[in-house]
Amino acid sequence: MALRNIVERGDEILAKKCREVKEVNDHIRMILDDMLDTMREAQGVGIAAPQVGINRRMFIVEVDGETYEMINPVMLEQSGSQCEYEGCLSVPGLYGRVERPTYIKIAGLNRFGEPVEYEAEGFLATAFCHENDHLDGQLFIDKAVDICTPEELMGEDDMEE
Repeated sequence: MALRNIVERGDEILAKKCREVKEVNDHIRMILDDMLDTMREAQGVGIAAPQVGINRRMFIVEVDGETYEMINPVMLEQSGSQCEYEGCLSVPGLYGRVERPTYIKIAGLNRFGEPVEYEAEGFLATAFCHENDHLDGQLFIDKAVDICTPEELMGEDDMEE
């Protein structure tokens, strides 16, 4: 497994709609392993293939010690509304409040090409939606109702601690 470079805002791959994964094989599994290592090294919660320069429909989310790998995801259901601050490995130093559903159901394939389906609420739903947006060429800042720096988000006094 290897660490990959994280593509940052301004790179054209982040604005492209990703292509489907045609075959889940050892090469795809290697990319998923590299993505997971890269995400963990960067202390992220999720990472999508275009964030490491790969134009394929797959992402990883890791919340509360649970890792979710999604290949060719399809959003099946969404309901409710929440508006929370998000950040992104490809947009370092900025956060923004984004309106997302409070509940989602998403389906796709796992690393072995087997169908998987997840239901998620709250923060996990946000993470799935955020990563899925990357596969359609959208960044959170495209949807944010306001954008701020970490200092503005936490307040100057909190940053000193």
